[in-house]
Amino acid sequence: MESQQATDATLSPSRDRLERRVLRVCEATGDFIAWWGFKSIHGRVWALLALSRKPLSQAEIGRTLGVSRALVSGAISELTDYGLVRANGDHRLAPYEAVMDIWPVIADVMRRREWMLVERARVALEAAIVEAEVAQQIGEELPYDLERMRLILGLTETAQAFLKILMALRVPRSLDAMTGWLGHASRLTTRFKQLG
Repeated sequence: MESQQATDATLSPSRDRLERRVLRVCEATGDFIAWWGFKSIHGRVWALLALSRKPLSQAEIGRTLGVSRALVSGAISELTDYGLVRANGDHRLAPYEAVMDIWPVIADVMRRREWMLVERARVALEAAIVEAEVAQQIGEELPYDLERMRLILGLTETAQAFLKILMALRVPRSLDAMTGWLGHASRLTTRFKQLG
């Protein structure tokens, strides 16, 4: 018994360091998610569940992250609605686990938010171009550069084409396949940078 306690005490500083590192990962994930317009707690909870070897109860999540159970409960409810976490059991206090196939949620967010933002800009640019062309045809001097409008419209259409490709992608579910996919995506990004 004493040797087990000594072993636990020896491992304790290492485990403490690991806990602090994992909490930093959770914080960083929360910051990243917040940058995209979501709640930081969503990223923190999802990251903790994704990194955990076993499902965690809401109480364990709250204790680990140092937040209230009410905050965790709301985050779990929303993450469940998004399909990013699921209960591991049917009872009220069932622990939760992260859903690792997050690409459908990302594609849906792109469709609902980013696509609509770019589409709004595209429609506004097309209307401005039409008005500028009409004004030009009747001989009015244009206070805005029509060629730049067309250039920005082309950039907007390129952004939409890129979003369309991203939304159509199916990201592999296994970690090995994901690593390979990320390598291909990285090389593709490097090639795009070299073209510009």
